[in-house]
Amino acid sequence: MTFPKNFLWGGATAANQIEGAWNVDGRGPSVADHFTSGSMNEERFFTYEILEDKNYPSHEASDFYNHYKEDILKLSEMGLKAYRMSISWTRILPKGIGEINQKGIEFYHDVFKLLKKYNIEPIVTISHYDIPMALAKEYGGWDHRVFIDAYIEYCNIIFKEYKDYVKYWVTFNEINVLPNGFGDMTAAGLLPKKDSPVFVMSEEKSQLNRRFQALHNQFVASAKAVKIGKEISDTFSFGCMLSGNLQYPYTANPKDQILAQEAFSFTNYFCGDVQCRGEYNPATKKFFEEKNIKINIEENDLSILKSGTVDFYGFSYYMSTCISSENFVKDAPGNMSIGISNPYLESSEWGWQIDPEGLRYYLNQIYGRYQLPIMILENGLGAIDTIEDNKINDDYRISYLKQHISQIKEAIKGGVEVIAYTSWGVIDLVSLSSGQMSKRYGFIYVDKHDDGTGTLERKKKKSFDWYKQVIRSNGENLENI
Repeated sequence: MTFPKNFLWGGATAANQIEGAWNVDGRGPSVADHFTSGSMNEERFFTYEILEDKNYPSHEASDFYNHYKEDILKLSEMGLKAYRMSISWTRILPKGIGEINQKGIEFYHDVFKLLKKYNIEPIVTISHYDIPMALAKEYGGWDHRVFIDAYIEYCNIIFKEYKDYVKYWVTFNEINVLPNGFGDMTAAGLLPKKDSPVFVMSEEKSQLNRRFQALHNQFVASAKAVKIGKEISDTFSFGCMLSGNLQYPYTANPKDQILAQEAFSFTNYFCGDVQCRGEYNPATKKFFEEKNIKINIEENDLSILKSGTVDFYGFSYYMSTCISSENFVKDAPGNMSIGISNPYLESSEWGWQIDPEGLRYYLNQIYGRYQLPIMILENGLGAIDTIEDNKINDDYRISYLKQHISQIKEAIKGGVEVIAYTSWGVIDLVSLSSGQMSKRYGFIYVDKHDDGTGTLERKKKKSFDWYKQVIRSNGENLENI
């Protein structure tokens, strides 16, 4: 048997991409609620005001808030052992701090009770691109230390409320998107002075300082949450969550090799070292000096980081790219990363290169550095699904997942301790990068369209029964499923 007997086969979603009910039952607005829809060719925009002529996908999303009983029943039917989900901060604390929304507390109690009834282990992300708008407007974002206190107040509430239901906690989603700038608004709520595109990569010194100050503050908040959580319950297990970035050297030129090595270190080890080892690595210090980045590190911050390291390493993986010392066209847009297309790989409809072996490579690299249990918390194929004869035959998704799970199996055979796999978008949801519903990931189809229309009816895809068999067999005999 390759996969452990208690392996957590699961699926993943995020509150702002699936819940909807954005202003219902006392929930306050998040920054994500101010993102318009986009497309492959059209950028998503952040607007300070909610404009009547714009579509804001998170406002209804897949309406999990009103369909959670039906959805969790389907997850149980599929045989899921785990469900990676997030709590919407503003459903608990509408302004991000202060008054508690009791209806929000009760909603998640109901969700967790139902998951427990069906023996589905929740893996809960505390902050998944869901920054309270009120806090961001007043203080500017995570570069202000008031966010640390607000986050810890929020953690204290949910840890105490749900300690009988939740064992696994993830402090921040894809925390490493901040260094490359794609996460300025999504991950840190660093609001611009006026309405602007969501995904910007400003290299202005002032923005770099804001960005890395926000990242440092999140590191401190994460470490404090780990310490506080373990005082509340000794059953809690905490993990980091990074966007798994993999860059190959484009040629055998030694300069390309060094570039790829430095890129991997910056996009993965920078954040991984702080959360897993409790300290900034030397390469990060060199980067700060070269970019003239100056952040405020308070007296006890470094000791807090050292004492609040995580128990497991979580990450998302969708694709790889190439990197070169020469001026090739950067034409491989992916999950918050841009690189050069690899001529040996095929691409999805959105240009994301499909690289199952890259997942195995990444697992080997990460486990070799940290020797912590690993959870693959996001992996999946975004594609346009069509209904024909009342069926959705998504063989392309089955092929993608089968290839990636096969490589996880090989990594486990090689000694890597993988304890969970939660496929992204187990239920169709709003795509972060484009704001589309048509970029579908799920095993469960939701009748919702890019223009906001649809009945919200749920329908099983062919991949639903395939994944059910994978779970039932514990990942064995994949070639025959």
